[in-house]
Amino acid sequence: MSTRYPFTAVVGMDDLRLALLLNAVSPAVGGVLVRGEKGTAKSTAVRALAELLPSVAVVAGCRFSCDPASPDPGCPDGPHEDAGADARAARMVELPVGASEDRLVGALDIERALAEGVKAFEPGLLADAHRGILYVDEVNLLHDHLIDLLLDAAAMGSSYVEREGVSVRHAARFLLVGTMNPEEGELRPQLLDRFGLTVEVAASREPGQRVEVVRRRLAFEDDPVAFAARWADEERALRERIVAARELLPRVVLGDAALLQIAATCAAFEVDGMRADIVMARTATALAAWAGRTEVTSDDVRQAALLALPHRRRRNPFDAPGLDEDKLDETLERFKGEEPDEDPEPDGPDGPGDGGPGGPGGVPPQGEGPASESTASGNDPAPESEPAPGEAPAPAAQEAGPGSRPGAGERAAVTAGEPFRTRMLSVPGLGEGAAGRRSRARTEHGRTTGATRPKGALTKLHLAATVRAAAPHQKARGRTGRGLVVRRDDLRQASREGREGNLVLFVVDASGSMAARQRMGAVKGAVLSLLLDAYQRRDKVGLVTFRGRAAEVALPPTSSVDAAAARLEQLPTGGRTPLSAGLLKAHDVLRVERLRDPSRRPLLVVVTDGRATGGGPDPVGLAARAARLHASEGTAAVVVDCEAGPVRLGLAGNLARELGGTAVTLDELRADSIAGLVRNVQGNHSAARRAA
Repeated sequence: MSTRYPFTAVVGMDDLRLALLLNAVSPAVGGVLVRGEKGTAKSTAVRALAELLPSVAVVAGCRFSCDPASPDPGCPDGPHEDAGADARAARMVELPVGASEDRLVGALDIERALAEGVKAFEPGLLADAHRGILYVDEVNLLHDHLIDLLLDAAAMGSSYVEREGVSVRHAARFLLVGTMNPEEGELRPQLLDRFGLTVEVAASREPGQRVEVVRRRLAFEDDPVAFAARWADEERALRERIVAARELLPRVVLGDAALLQIAATCAAFEVDGMRADIVMARTATALAAWAGRTEVTSDDVRQAALLALPHRRRRNPFDAPGLDEDKLDETLERFKGEEPDEDPEPDGPDGPGDGGPGGPGGVPPQGEGPASESTASGNDPAPESEPAPGEAPAPAAQEAGPGSRPGAGERAAVTAGEPFRTRMLSVPGLGEGAAGRRSRARTEHGRTTGATRPKGALTKLHLAATVRAAAPHQKARGRTGRGLVVRRDDLRQASREGREGNLVLFVVDASGSMAARQRMGAVKGAVLSLLLDAYQRRDKVGLVTFRGRAAEVALPPTSSVDAAAARLEQLPTGGRTPLSAGLLKAHDVLRVERLRDPSRRPLLVVVTDGRATGGGPDPVGLAARAARLHASEGTAAVVVDCEAGPVRLGLAGNLARELGGTAVTLDELRADSIAGLVRNVQGNHSAARRAA
């Protein structure tokens, strides 16, 4: 067995270590979500925690780790009336991102269940993690249905496996820890809420602390056993403290005053539901036990809020988790020492201060740990220029490159308009991509559309088709009783149709013809709305912009719509309109992505007024040829027509016909517009081909 890096040797990251230890003291807190940039020892700290957990007593031979003192009466390996007991170390089970549903919850042998009437169940990772740690690295990349199963089991303390009327239940209580890099995409707010605590980590900017990190890591790699031995006393002391805190926990009193502070804090920060109040109460109680006290204090409530509330305040995917600490302190001070009313008002008290969704954000204090450092987001947004009246475009005196600073003929970035709910745009045909919510696809989950012979292990039984296949052979097989005689050749796999996520590649015109402030603000608002729609439908997104003499990939395809929104916000405008360059750059991006992920189908969204004034001697002809290149490869396309004013040339419509796609105006893009019916690209795609 390999030697793990000691938990006590981790440098800094005070809040991460505290959050993990609180869950070790009280698993009812609900787990930890660790958010941070790559290379910040998130996984190292989590894996090191397993060595600190006390050993567990289990029923001998039980695959589900039942406690001999109170075995699960519904255990599939039970009953355990006279079974012996064994002691083993607490397990840390890792859930791979690419794991299947059967690997997570366990697998039922449907063939034996039908033919022999036997519940043959192979335990999954949830059973292995019972009474231990379940660790999910890159939890934001896990399929949504697996996250739902995982969090349901964590909330209920048990796992249910249902297959065509055959069901198995077993206990599944574990410490859930997930890590993620926000640059690779966010978790849905509903899923964020299911994690008890969250911690932000970042690499330290203190040279001395970074030196110590490197020194310890090199020493560990040179001789892991000797390094671990040097920290053995600290590890032993921390392990004993965890055991003592666990024993003290039932005696900790959560007084009415502390409970009122918890309720007032959650109300002041307008968190949804009651889960935050419950998690804060459990966290504050664990903090008191960790400190060796039997009563929860105001400081415990404050620290619990910093760990339990930041990720619960996101109102949309582009909100960064955070907490206004000034508002928190004011709320705690206001309700300090008060007793709850006998007949409280239905609504919680509003805390003073100017925090909230638009107020200053913050993260839990990290002391001298690296998580107290923030990472620069790149170049600052260019300052806004003075408003231009009407729809007059910016002068094109300077041919600006895509990445240059605003200058003559170029305007600074303008703020995006308010996002809105957009109409649904989908890719034609039936795909086989990753599960999502946009286009039709063959999936593991969805409505049943047919049956096939299984290729390999049977995963989704089509019961009616199986019975029909077995029925004609019952006499030949010597059936005498009521049971159906089923052979493996009779089994049929259910074919299911659901929805997939797509690659939505935005090609945005940032030229001078788009530079009027009100107009560009509306365009950015439309793209932001489409990005929000892509987030909700589990798409990957990419961003290509064109202006001046060339086009650039502002954001390669990614699962992080936050990054796309940030690039969009900083986008300046000006110069000529090299439409052909933008389309050709998009073609290059899609060509590479088809090699990387051939099952993910693309949707090209071109945001332009259709003008082409740069890129060669015949810019209109070049743009038409580039559009036909996309059409020849069957790329589904939508052109968002940004042309404004009383006189319209219809150039965006011409571009859409060359692309074999459809054109929609900014107004038509809204789901609540008069023409806001669900528009499927397939129908328009086919109509455009027939017209051509």
